[in-house]
Amino acid sequence: MNEIRIILVEPAGALNVGSIARVMKNMGLSNLILVNPKCDRLSESARQMAVHAIDILEQAQIVPDLPQALQGCQRAMATTARSRALATKLESPKSALAWLIADNITSALIFGPEDRGLSNQELNYAQRFVGIPANPVYPSLNLAQAVAVCAYELYQLSLSKDIDNPSGCVTLQARESDNLNSVLGNDATIETLEGYYADLESLLLDVGYLYPHTATARMAKFRRLYNRANLTKEEVAMLRGIIRQIKWAINNANGGE
Repeated sequence: MNEIRIILVEPAGALNVGSIARVMKNMGLSNLILVNPKCDRLSESARQMAVHAIDILEQAQIVPDLPQALQGCQRAMATTARSRALATKLESPKSALAWLIADNITSALIFGPEDRGLSNQELNYAQRFVGIPANPVYPSLNLAQAVAVCAYELYQLSLSKDIDNPSGCVTLQARESDNLNSVLGNDATIETLEGYYADLESLLLDVGYLYPHTATARMAKFRRLYNRANLTKEEVAMLRGIIRQIKWAINNANGGE
């Protein structure tokens, strides 16, 4: 549980942040990261809501953007209610959050601002997506409530025999992702993947496969493809090596003439 980061993007309410700190401590989570917060996490109202979890507020990291919040993470899952905006399956917390729990895996669960949720650009940084099933008459949850639901499910997973038992963990992860490399902590980090995506986009623009006005939408499809593959560090290094070789070949195509 100490390897799981709860990331709040531009939280606006100090009461929400304080409540989130409290439920994190209730459920054994301690790693809170605030991306460009719009409120004071150490305000009196936040402290009142946190009660005995003020230490989580005080230790929370403040970063300017989501990529910095994800540095060092190997897995990232985003929460959203906008299933129609995603070509990727929207999963329930109960079925999906086991993917975040494994030995030596640094993972992140990302929550959007209270007023708008996560943007398409912010969702691009996640590999899987969680939506909390709720009454369709009024499905919108408060930010602190959404964190509480997910934190509870994570805590239940941490208590389960399969998660505590290393061999059980392997079985669970194999069911979830069918990729034992992930269980062994060999996932590529988020920043490594972002570096590859930047290299790939640059190459595809150079060769005319992508055009500037459609690059963002096309690259989102590539991200979904690679997210399904659950790439390891070695696989990303191989793919980046291919791109470097292609660029070298293009630049030296006429070098011998």
